[in-house]
Amino acid sequence: MIDLAQDTPSNPLLRLGAQPIALTAAALLLLIAGVTSIAIWRAYSGAAPESDRVVASRQLQARTAQASEQLVEKTKGLEATQQESIDQLQVVQDQLQTMKRLMAAQQADTKRLSEQVTALNESIDGLRQSFASARATEVETPSVTRRKPARHRVQASARKRSRG
Repeated sequence: MIDLAQDTPSNPLLRLGAQPIALTAAALLLLIAGVTSIAIWRAYSGAAPESDRVVASRQLQARTAQASEQLVEKTKGLEATQQESIDQLQVVQDQLQTMKRLMAAQQADTKRLSEQVTALNESIDGLRQSFASARATEVETPSVTRRKPARHRVQASARKRSRG
């Protein structure tokens, strides 16, 4: 009997190791019970994290696509605005060039007219001097005019009367 007493293990864990099928069955039952309880909890709570993640990712993709479309539209708007600004700048530059050409033509006309006025003034001054010197020579030289005798004057006036 002493031998029998030594054969019985005193550790309870050693007794469980002797029944591996029972141990595996118990672990399987615990696992099935856990999975079943999670499934029942999800079914009654209506919350499925996977579907929430899918919905959230789809919403994120939709928002990203919408933001991308908005950026494309704004970029196109900026391009159009930039092109309009470039066109307006080109028109202003053309107008500036035209104004510069007109200004240069006006300045050339003004210079030409100024030269003509100067030439006219010089001509007028020359005429004045010429006229003044002609008068001065007339005053200096006594005029030698011969008078007709009185008799000739009377005859000439009588002729005029008879004709008229």
